[in-house]
Amino acid sequence: MGILIVGAGIGGLTTALSLHAARAGAEIRVIDAASELRPLGVGINLLPHATRELVELGLGPELERMAVATAEVVVMDRFGNRIWSEARGAGAGYNWPQYSVHRGELQALLLAAVRDRLGPGSVQPATALAELRQTGDRVLSRLAGRDGRDLGTVESDLVIGADGLHSTVRAQLHPDEGPARWSGVMMWRGCAVGEPFLTGKSMMWAGSNRTAKFVVYPISPPREDGRVLINWVAEVRVEETVTQPPDWNRPGNLADVLPHFQGWTMAGVDVCQLMASSPRILEYPMVDRDALPSWGHGRVTLVGDAAHPMYPIGSNGGSQAVLDARHLAQLLARHEGDPVAGLAAYEALRRPATAAIVAANRKFPMDRILSLVEDRAPRGFRAIEDVLSAEETKEIDEAFRSTTGFDADELNARASLSVR
Repeated sequence: MGILIVGAGIGGLTTALSLHAARAGAEIRVIDAASELRPLGVGINLLPHATRELVELGLGPELERMAVATAEVVVMDRFGNRIWSEARGAGAGYNWPQYSVHRGELQALLLAAVRDRLGPGSVQPATALAELRQTGDRVLSRLAGRDGRDLGTVESDLVIGADGLHSTVRAQLHPDEGPARWSGVMMWRGCAVGEPFLTGKSMMWAGSNRTAKFVVYPISPPREDGRVLINWVAEVRVEETVTQPPDWNRPGNLADVLPHFQGWTMAGVDVCQLMASSPRILEYPMVDRDALPSWGHGRVTLVGDAAHPMYPIGSNGGSQAVLDARHLAQLLARHEGDPVAGLAAYEALRRPATAAIVAANRKFPMDRILSLVEDRAPRGFRAIEDVLSAEETKEIDEAFRSTTGFDADELNARASLSVR
């Protein structure tokens, strides 16, 4: 079987590794429009359900070496007063950790594994999909270079679109869909080296998407001097309309974001100082897309952001891409000899599950309670019990679960997705 994967991001590379493990002898080719696959981006979280899958793909030791096993998430007000906290990963009863890691380093790890297991020529950069069409039991994909040069047409049994928010594969399947849906929130992101805070493995979050929100967490183990690489995300609701297409690597301007966070301090972290010390700042509008009535057709389907771009509310975007890849490989193996049925089974399983997360994230589920804290205690508080009732605090628990997914007992008891 010949399989063409369009896109060499986290979803596409995990799909290649999963299909290789499940379908010995399959000819798998990954293409990507980027001229060079470099470790770009900032931090990303892998929730335990994604970590499990990468561990089962044999990447556990490398992840443990490069990532931070997140111990807790702590929600605060802008003055650093604790509103709510919850253990994460092993501390929350999972058999696998939640990892915080640099997105570029994770992609580089996956890329090295694909080239090692599938061959050095299995990933082809500077190659874009120009057009695809299905004929009988084949998919014909016309390829093009970055300069528009025709690179010919390749035949395959399947095409998997893993090419992100601006997916060419998705546009071929759904040509009338239109642009991404903007939330009204602009995000600025960056990384800076600094001192560890709280447990040294904590994620902190202050504010809400009603006005401004700040998220910060370490994404590297301590260096020799004890300092760590700290990832931050600043989210601000803005009035102007976004006119430029979303681009994860678009440079941002510190002057645009700094005024919204003057005086914010979280567990000794001076928010404005952290942002100002970042060598590079990126700007990105928080966007998603409406859930599709179907992802693919026949011998073509989608994974990751190409299938279900979502607001980054529950640290679940990359994790869901990993789950897509693993379920896709398992279901194709179960339907050996009938890949069309395998793709249909994959979509029937994953499309409703991811659509539910997209819908949950759109509600900004914690914002109602966090906005109450801002309104009731605009100058801070001594104890959160003076501000929120027990029922309101419980609502934060429920909000987190609606956006992150798997219960620990459910995940721990679930059978492996690996194909033996």
